[in-house]
Amino acid sequence: MKPLSPDVFDAAQALWLQIRMFAKGMLLPWRLNQLLAIAALFLIAHFAAKPIGHWLTTWLRKRQGWTKWKLRLGILIQQRVRVILFALLAWILVAVMRELTWPSRSQLIALAASIATAWAAIGFVTRIIRTRLLRRLVRWFAWIFATLYFLDFLTVAENLLDSLALSFGEFRLSALTVIKAVVVTVVMIVAARLFSRFVTRKLAKNSDIAPEVQILISKVLQGVLITLAILIGVKAAGFDLTGFTVFTGALGVGLGFGLQKVISNLMSGFIILMDKSIKPGDVISIGDTFGWIEELGARYTSVVTRDGREYLVPNEDLVTGQVVNWSHTNDFVRLDLFFGASYRDDPHEVTKIAINASLSVKRVLAQRTPVCWITGFGERSVEYILRFWISDPTAGITNVKGQVYMAIWDAFKKNGVELPYPQMEVRMLRANRDEENAPHFQMTTSLKD
Repeated sequence: MKPLSPDVFDAAQALWLQIRMFAKGMLLPWRLNQLLAIAALFLIAHFAAKPIGHWLTTWLRKRQGWTKWKLRLGILIQQRVRVILFALLAWILVAVMRELTWPSRSQLIALAASIATAWAAIGFVTRIIRTRLLRRLVRWFAWIFATLYFLDFLTVAENLLDSLALSFGEFRLSALTVIKAVVVTVVMIVAARLFSRFVTRKLAKNSDIAPEVQILISKVLQGVLITLAILIGVKAAGFDLTGFTVFTGALGVGLGFGLQKVISNLMSGFIILMDKSIKPGDVISIGDTFGWIEELGARYTSVVTRDGREYLVPNEDLVTGQVVNWSHTNDFVRLDLFFGASYRDDPHEVTKIAINASLSVKRVLAQRTPVCWITGFGERSVEYILRFWISDPTAGITNVKGQVYMAIWDAFKKNGVELPYPQMEVRMLRANRDEENAPHFQMTTSLKD
């Protein structure tokens, strides 16, 4: 095992020496008094936070007509009322003490107030990051950075992190470089996503651009900005990108095989947006799923059914599979109903009654006249097909079929048209006298009208 570099021990020793000097300074009488004052302020803020937070919540609920950003700001204040109250009380005490005594007598209280103010500000600013895990990581890193900065430990901490390094020939990778690269990259990605979100909102207000084109521009812009953000972040951290050519090439090949499905879904999403075969609001059927397109994502498409279920269909399935788009070119949809009638009924009257029954349903289009034809002569009935048109498939298919079936049922009952159904006959046969003197039973199924 390779021993640690002497630079690591020197940096760690410098950090430990500064910590000891800081702790020794805290033992001075006038600083102990400030520590007691800070503890007292923290207890006051801790016990006062709950009633103040409850009052603030009640007050916010009564704010009718407030915009969302005002309500969200009020909620953020309510969530951080403890640290805000502590910082406010600390600054008030510092102002009073500097009027009555030397500024050095309140130096530690001012330091605690500065750290608390920085923590509160970081809590507000990091709310712009939507991803919860990323927001927490950024918040904790910013809190640590601010604390080290105000305590004047930042320089020795940077020296320690810079001494923890690995060397690959002429390339040196330290913990400080990695942290800088991550910080710069995260900041650039957040800025890129905010800018992309801003452009998306602007595009949504432009009625001259089709929805699918808006989505395409937004996705392409977001991908380009995030890629540039990563490259700029890595370059700003001091990495020489030309030295990683071979590594990134091999990594790209590996990711290409490992993320084959993901890349396929991404490319399929762009194909769907380009050829406009499917767009938000279309009614589609894929397999047993029937619903309308709620959102076209980069990796999947959201399909919402009439029962409220939301299916996330991979874009690859929409490109390679068979999809029925009920509203691709227009909203007109023809539906087929199959039914049977008795041989004793006149087929001409049956078709006329069925057509008139379908026209009694409001959603059936009268301008596209329904038709009814005989499709065959079955064992127990004459088979018919009724075809009619609707113009609102988004309102559902099963329900309008059910309404037409019910109208046909009522019309047949009213006009005396019989609907055939299977019947069962049980015949009891007597055996010959020479055989056993016992009855024999025979059960047959007869499909009669």
